Amino acid sequence: MKKGVLAGIGAYFMWGLFPIYWKFLLEVPALQILAHRMVWSLVVMLLLLAISGDRTWLKRALRERRLLLTYVAAASLLAVNWGTYIWAVNSGFVVESSLGYFINPLVNMLFGVIFLKEHLRRGQIIAVCLATAGVLYLTISHGRLPWIALVLALTFGLYGLIKKTAPLDSSQSFTLETLALFLPAFGYLALQEARGVGAFGHQGTVTNLLLAFAGPVTSIPLLLFGFAARRIPLSMVGFLQYIAPTLQFLLGVLAYHEPFPPEKLVGFAIIWLALILYTTESVLYNRRRAAATPA
Repeated sequence: MKKGVLAGIGAYFMWGLFPIYWKFLLEVPALQILAHRMVWSLVVMLLLLAISGDRTWLKRALRERRLLLTYVAAASLLAVNWGTYIWAVNSGFVVESSLGYFINPLVNMLFGVIFLKEHLRRGQIIAVCLATAGVLYLTISHGRLPWIALVLALTFGLYGLIKKTAPLDSSQSFTLETLALFLPAFGYLALQEARGVGAFGHQGTVTNLLLAFAGPVTSIPLLLFGFAARRIPLSMVGFLQYIAPTLQFLLGVLAYHEPFPPEKLVGFAIIWLALILYTTESVLYNRRRAAATPA
C-alpha cells in the first residue's frame, strides 16, 4: 500500500506542476503543443507495448468496431481537455484551470447519477448545490461563465465515465486513445511544417526537447496513477486528487501573479466548502460501511 500511496502522490504532484512545463513552451501555439503531446505519447506507449510483448489485446481491440468507437470518443474528449488546459495555462488562466479540477469530483458524482443511475446521499446533494452556487456566484460577480473550468471538468468527467464503463485497463486504453489521435495530430504538424510555421526543429534545442518529452511527461503520471489506483482504497485516491489543483492554484496566484480579487476568493471558498463536505461525508460513509461489513 505504501508504494501505491507514493505512486499516487507522484502522479498528482506531476499533474499539479504541469503549468510550469507548458509555460516553458509559451512561444509555441497551443495546438502545436497539443499535437506534439499526442504524437509523442503514442511513441512512449508503443515502446512500452514492445517491451511488455503483449500485443494480443491490441489485435483484438482493433477488430472490434464498437470498442474502437468508444475509445475514439474518449480520445476526442481528452484532446479537448488537453487543448483547453494548455491554451488556458499559456493565456494566463492557471487559477481558473485549477477550479475545473477542484469541481471535477462533484461532476463525476453528478454523472454517476445521470448515466449510471447512482443515488446521491444527503451530504452529496448539499455538496453539489454548494458547488453550483459557487459557480453561479463566480459567473455573476465576474459577468461571465467560468467556461474554462467547466470545459475541463465536463470533458474530464465524461472521459472518466467512458473509462469506467469500458473494458481495457488504463495503459491499454491510453494506447488506443493516442493511436486514435496520432493521424490527425501528425497531419496537423506536417501541415504547419509545410506552411513554414512549425515550431519543432526551428526554435532551438530546448524547445525541441520539451516538445518531445511531452510524451513521457504525459504518460508517466498516468501510469503511476494506474499503479496507485489498483493498490490503495478509493477514499485515499479521493484525498490525493486535490494535490494537483491545489498546486496549480498556488502556482497561478503565487508564481504567476494572476489576479485573485476578493469576489473570486468568495466563489472559490464556497466550492472548497462543498469539497470539504463531499470528502468528509464520503470518508464517514465508507467507515460506516467498513464497520458494518463483518456483521
